[in-house]
Amino acid sequence: MSAALKSEFLDVTAIRKDFPILAQTVHGKKLVYLDSGASAQKPRMVIDAMMHCMEAQYANVHRGLHWMSERTSDAYEAVRDKTAAFLNAASREEIIFTRNATESINLIAHTYGRAILKPGDAIVISEMEHHANIVPWQMLRDSHGIELRIAKITDSGELDFTSLEEKFADGKVKLLAITHMSNVLGTYTPVERLAAFAHAHGAKILLDGSQAVVHRQVDLQAIDADFYVFSGHKLYGPTGIGVLYAKRELLDAMPPFLGGGDMIASVSYERSTWAKPPYRFEAGTPAIIETIGLGAAIDYVLSIGFPAIAAHERALTDHGLATLSKIEGLRILGAAQDRGGVISFTMEGAHAHDIATLLDRQGIAVRAGHHCAEPLMGRMGVTSTARATFAMYTSMEEIDALATGLLRVKQVFA
Repeated sequence: MSAALKSEFLDVTAIRKDFPILAQTVHGKKLVYLDSGASAQKPRMVIDAMMHCMEAQYANVHRGLHWMSERTSDAYEAVRDKTAAFLNAASREEIIFTRNATESINLIAHTYGRAILKPGDAIVISEMEHHANIVPWQMLRDSHGIELRIAKITDSGELDFTSLEEKFADGKVKLLAITHMSNVLGTYTPVERLAAFAHAHGAKILLDGSQAVVHRQVDLQAIDADFYVFSGHKLYGPTGIGVLYAKRELLDAMPPFLGGGDMIASVSYERSTWAKPPYRFEAGTPAIIETIGLGAAIDYVLSIGFPAIAAHERALTDHGLATLSKIEGLRILGAAQDRGGVISFTMEGAHAHDIATLLDRQGIAVRAGHHCAEPLMGRMGVTSTARATFAMYTSMEEIDALATGLLRVKQVFA
């Protein structure tokens, strides 16, 4: 490989040493992990932080007056502060811990959607949404008479603003719920423009940041987002921990999502009153250890720095697109100018599952299927794709290994 193809932005070799799992072999081959968009691997810093919590400072959080509980509560709440700073939220009270982005969106649908929106109000989503940003709104439509409208995308996989404007034309839209970065096409949406557009039309905006938050610095005050969600496990953290950001005035107006301990101010047989945000939306014992892991993941990402991460992943994506596009019979979905490290593709004569299986035999891990985006698959004229997704630890050599592996797959189906 020429020196020009090596990263000029990150010491990838050093970073890879921070991720123990990347050192293993699969089917006798060096692991090439290109499935980080489904779930990223975990650095030693995250693993150690979670182990330390379990070994040295674990107790249930809040209300405990003993030393162990206070220590754990402080560590847990410090992650709320850290997350607020990471997103540039105006206040720590705007950060809600959930299980994942899916639960975060459902929380909004069940609270803001049911209590604030009225029959006849409309919600707009786009053609490139993950099922997690489709199904909750369908359920709300069916139960509460909310209209669900779909903004189209262009053939290149970018949001069609003419279509978006048409959906807003009658003044009934109260919420725009849209991805920050497509998990299939890699397309980044112009979130600041979208937020300004929604607000100018009297609507709120919800951004699904599950993919974007891993690759770019997110400044929620600059974006002026009303809601923002993501999952910790895509940000090099553990599963079971997600984040919902919402502006404080919206949280104050929203009823609880789940009932139980910790989300109440007082309880009697006659009635209960609710805690103030964020605790109103965090019923029961939270995912303490997972939250500690999320905090460590944020620390790790910031120690590397988003400018270097973004530049490295842009180089990976450019090299991947250039290399894979040379393979005859291989079609890459999407051609957005502003895109992240996601390459979804089909191969003439080969099913996506067969592609993934044959790559796996070469030690190469990719995702295959509809990627929880069946409507988008239909829009792009396919039923499934194989998908390679990149992370800070992905190397140029792994992109070349994918290309070589796909040439071998092509030979099988020739």
